[in-house]
Amino acid sequence: MDILKELRESGLKVTIPRLRILQLFQEGKGKHLSADDVYRFLLTEKIDVGLATIYRVLMQFAEAGILFRRHFESGHAVFELNEGTHHDHLVCTICGQVDEFVDEGIERRQDEIAAERGFVLHEHALSLYGTCAVCTRQKQLLSKL
Repeated sequence: MDILKELRESGLKVTIPRLRILQLFQEGKGKHLSADDVYRFLLTEKIDVGLATIYRVLMQFAEAGILFRRHFESGHAVFELNEGTHHDHLVCTICGQVDEFVDEGIERRQDEIAAERGFVLHEHALSLYGTCAVCTRQKQLLSKL
């Protein structure tokens, strides 16, 4: 993704904070980042941008289609880069880790269910909640103590 091109095409002014925020997502600093996560990354780089500004920029990116805004069980909004491909999510209810997955069988079944009911899907989001492997192991170790 060409950052400057994306910003220009979205009609947003190219600024240092906007460039750096978009770079964070492209660099894979985290696939799913909250405004607080972005704020902490920028603080470590000595970039002085307020949390309200960061949230506004993230919302502008979401409105422009550069980022997706997601709400998982935590209630906090997280953002991820719009890479043009659909995927679903596994969310750990203990640590908040989010893993992405694609399963053609699930996609097919969702289409079948919609068709059976005469429903035309335009989009969907599937989030499965549970406990990640690390948290499950820690929970098992603690229960043995």
